[in-house]
Amino acid sequence: MINELCVNKYPGRGIIIGATPDGENAVIAYFIMGRSENSRNRIFVEEDGGIKTKAFDESKMTDPSLIIYSPVKVLGNVTIVTNGDQTDTVYEFLKDNKTFEQALRTREYEPDEPNFTPRISGMLDLDNGFKYKLSILKYNNGNCQRNFYEYENKVDGKGHLIHTYKTDGNPIPTYEGEPREIELNNDFNAFCDDLWKSLDAENKVSLFVRYINLKDKSIKTKIINKAEME
Repeated sequence: MINELCVNKYPGRGIIIGATPDGENAVIAYFIMGRSENSRNRIFVEEDGGIKTKAFDESKMTDPSLIIYSPVKVLGNVTIVTNGDQTDTVYEFLKDNKTFEQALRTREYEPDEPNFTPRISGMLDLDNGFKYKLSILKYNNGNCQRNFYEYENKVDGKGHLIHTYKTDGNPIPTYEGEPREIELNNDFNAFCDDLWKSLDAENKVSLFVRYINLKDKSIKTKIINKAEME
């Protein structure tokens, strides 16, 4: 179980990137949670090597803005994961040989006042060794505060977790501090189960986990959608 999540009723949306203790696999995960019927009416589906969000029941979708997007896209040996349509921004910038940071400097937090949900983003780059980046764009007294974090060759069984909210509330308080270091697991299915069980049962919506073999780039992917289990 992941203590950082077990004790938090509403971390919101979250990204984990790292490597397994045996040094064999890169790990990338993304989860979403929801409090409203509209937010909970979502599932992850695979698309072009990545995933997109989709309404589970189209008749109940009231507002697709900010909740329908492609959280994960793949460009060669680079995997992009974000909590919004900035996935597309990063993807297009990388295609033009620009950087993760350049892309996100054109974006800011979500316009969902009074929460001003942060935009969190990650990039796993396996082109030259093993490295990954995380970012959070958050509201700060009317301005956008952009924080970037970079990790290189950290193949030690640990990863980093970043999420959108500090905890539940009204308005919902923004995530504070740097990405949290967490323990990962060699066992793919055990890690998926632990992560899913660590999320609050009432508020969790969907989970995506992928292991990428660092030698041959083969992948294992798992998607869990709460709506499909009920």
